Amino acid sequence: MRCCAMKQSSLGLDLSTKKTHRREFLEEMERVVPWAELVALIQPHSPRAKTGRPPFAIETMLRIHFLQQWFGLSDPAMEEALFDVPMYREFAQLPDGLVRLPDESTILRFRHLLEKHGLAAQMFAAVNATLGAKGLMLKTGSVVDATLIAAPSSTKNSTGTRDPEMHQTKKGNNWYFGMKAHIAVDADSGLVHHQVCTAANVHDLRVVDQLLHGKEKHVFADSGYRGIAKWSRRKRIRWAVAMTPGHRKALDPSKPLDALRDKAERIKASIRAKVEHPFRVIKRQFGYCKARYRGLAKNAAQVTTLFMLSNLWMARRKLQAAAA
Repeated sequence: MRCCAMKQSSLGLDLSTKKTHRREFLEEMERVVPWAELVALIQPHSPRAKTGRPPFAIETMLRIHFLQQWFGLSDPAMEEALFDVPMYREFAQLPDGLVRLPDESTILRFRHLLEKHGLAAQMFAAVNATLGAKGLMLKTGSVVDATLIAAPSSTKNSTGTRDPEMHQTKKGNNWYFGMKAHIAVDADSGLVHHQVCTAANVHDLRVVDQLLHGKEKHVFADSGYRGIAKWSRRKRIRWAVAMTPGHRKALDPSKPLDALRDKAERIKASIRAKVEHPFRVIKRQFGYCKARYRGLAKNAAQVTTLFMLSNLWMARRKLQAAAA
């Protein structure tokens, strides 16, 4: 053992000072999440324990809830992670030497508290208000899009049925079962300002008006939103909908008018690409690829929280610069 320790020392390894990517991520989120403001939203709905063991602090439970979203942990997995990973306990403000840690039932009850009072949507609005106050949402243009989120299609469960609130839809030549997350992002910053979750078979055009805040002058969308100008009740918006791939492929670059149309499509595509960034964050960075719960409302609350956290992650450098 002494020989191994000397060998590690000679190699210059110092495990006490190594900062992992996960720790750097948590340190950044520690600085940009408006903890006090979010706790104040939850405080009026928090139950007061008159007898028995004292409840854990609201901020501690909120930090644990966010850890679940960032690292894709279920309630039982989160309980085990709190025992196994000191860094998680440190982030959740659970000091060493505690007699007990939050178990999966405590974590579940806190999530149900957020769902019961619609607090995910309130926290999303509060974070966006903070971002808007710092000038990170200009509200002159929006980009809309939707993504499919798969749900378990197996009937091997206690009820022997699939989730009745989820539906199947066809995209291309493939069928998908689950739900859709519809979002609208700021055309300048790419931050999500509205989002709606529906069953997978709901057409994108049906929820566009719910995604707009009303101050847009321009709205960008892909070719799946053709006909939106007639469908939408908002008539003072200039819709920039992408040309279908077939029509664009038929353009002749040698013709001046076709060359101008192709250039306009490239400009629209460069703006429209910003709507893909939040999808990438929640699916690749946070690992959210499948609906975890049964029922649309529970999954919608989780998706709302994920987009709130993705906004903070995407704006973290500007928020830290503003704080400095």
